[in-house]
Amino acid sequence: MLEYLQKIYSSFSSKDAVDVVTVALGIYWLLLLIRGTRAIQMLVGLFLLFAALVMSQYFQLYTLQWVLAKFLTPLVLIIVIIFQHDIRRGLTKVGRGVFFPHLGRWEETQVIEEVSKTATACASKRIGALIVLERETGLENYVEIGQQIDASTSKDLLVSIFMPGSPLHDGAVVISSGRVASAGCLLPLTMSPDVGRDVGTRHRAAVGLTEETDAVVVVVSEQTGKMSVVEAGVINVADDAAALRQLLNEALARKPVLPGRAGGKTGQESPSAGLEAAGVPGGSGQEGAAQR
Repeated sequence: MLEYLQKIYSSFSSKDAVDVVTVALGIYWLLLLIRGTRAIQMLVGLFLLFAALVMSQYFQLYTLQWVLAKFLTPLVLIIVIIFQHDIRRGLTKVGRGVFFPHLGRWEETQVIEEVSKTATACASKRIGALIVLERETGLENYVEIGQQIDASTSKDLLVSIFMPGSPLHDGAVVISSGRVASAGCLLPLTMSPDVGRDVGTRHRAAVGLTEETDAVVVVVSEQTGKMSVVEAGVINVADDAAALRQLLNEALARKPVLPGRAGGKTGQESPSAGLEAAGVPGGSGQEGAAQR
């Protein structure tokens, strides 16, 4: 073994060092790209399948080995299919030169302030609104469906998007890295039986997205003018702008947790409990136009 290592060391050149470092940096960048997204979970799943294949070979489990080998043989095709959205997003970032987006506390505070002002303005005029704040789980799949904007987050911009008659008012606005990434986005509706039938489409979309990701969603009911913050599949109603800011600050200060691991941190027992406690029957029964 020592002789083998000495042989490798003696033949190791500067070109080999550059080659190894380049590959290592590429792998590191890919891990940064998929960190916090569902792609990392799928990557872990593939790793477990490989581990099962190795164990089946070691323990001579021939049937399991045959099944896993047949499944993992077209590995390149499997990776392309599973990670197609992440590959597309990565190539886009390469073209833009954006590798390490960062949002400081000051910028986060500014975003919360602008979102709070927007929600308050929309609530006072009974204008429905749906604003998504991206956290660790990437929302590129939903951003690509909507109209990409890439603009600074401001009350004027957001209110103009949700004004009735605006071509983008039917749908959600996604805020990523402190900027308005896209508008008119379609979100998945929740299928949870805990959500009553009279809960409006905006709230159902907010619950549906937060059931799948760690995003925080601000909803303004078009019917009642009530403002809500949805996190981990739970709706929390805010009575005024100060309460909305507090809910947003608390939600964004917490470590992102998916609904299955929420552990009751929001203090609500069901997704619609906050609406019922605030005396809002179902939140917004007339909001079917929010997600067509």
